[in-house]
Amino acid sequence: MRSFRTSRPGSGLKAGVPDMLKETNLNKVGAESHPNSTLEVQGLYKEYANLPVLRDINLLVAPGEFVSLIGPSGCGKSTIFNILMGLEQTDRGEVRLGQTTLPAAFDQFAYMPQRDTLLPWRTILDNAILGLELQGVQKRTARAQALELFSSFGLSGFEQSFPFELSGGMRQRAALLRTVLTQRPILLLDEPFGALDALTRGSLQQWLLDLQARLRRSILFITHDVEEALLLSDRIYVLSQRPASVRLVQSVAFPRPHRAELVTTPEFVALKARLLRALRDETGERRALTE
Repeated sequence: MRSFRTSRPGSGLKAGVPDMLKETNLNKVGAESHPNSTLEVQGLYKEYANLPVLRDINLLVAPGEFVSLIGPSGCGKSTIFNILMGLEQTDRGEVRLGQTTLPAAFDQFAYMPQRDTLLPWRTILDNAILGLELQGVQKRTARAQALELFSSFGLSGFEQSFPFELSGGMRQRAALLRTVLTQRPILLLDEPFGALDALTRGSLQQWLLDLQARLRRSILFITHDVEEALLLSDRIYVLSQRPASVRLVQSVAFPRPHRAELVTTPEFVALKARLLRALRDETGERRALTE
């Protein structure tokens, strides 16, 4: 495992993606304790002030699956996450996780927003344990749990650093560590790599694939990047313009593990073209309606 050392404040440190993950430690926070974690969203409908935002949304995320949502900006993808987290109420429809329905299932989701939202006055270690503290875990116990995973997340050596000392990619890994430590079966990731440069984003995509193979958590992932969705996902839902409905469900049957070289294969290119066509058709129809 590569060793990382803290440099002076403000140096914009960057750390490489770990070459391997510690299976023993990651298994402790895997999905094995959540055997009935199939997520089913049925007939979801939401409106604001008589303006429909979601219309008959149906989704399925099986245990350990990686499922992505793509669609035009403002179509309601983040609203779906807000409903799952209990931040918004649905007007119609049902969300079921195993044998449990909302609102009883709210505490089964762990949410990572687009920004890392690390607290600047806390060290990286104490940022990582924030979710555990909110769950009532004692700080000493929470720190011990987090420290076991710092190497797997490429953060070894930065436990006592502050967020401003880390690169964007490292801050995103710290935020994901905080999310994973909550030990909830469904991870909701809202464009976690959208603000990163292409090289860092590519590295973190591959790192997330390796991490997912170890964690065996279910992941629901929002992205605007079709190539990213294909590289990461088992299945992709293409949403329409607002009010959002499911326009296309695309299975991704490439053998695991997915690697960066996959993007140049004819099969990958063909699927990418199909998804882009669905998105273009949707935006073209909306323009025609408004002209």
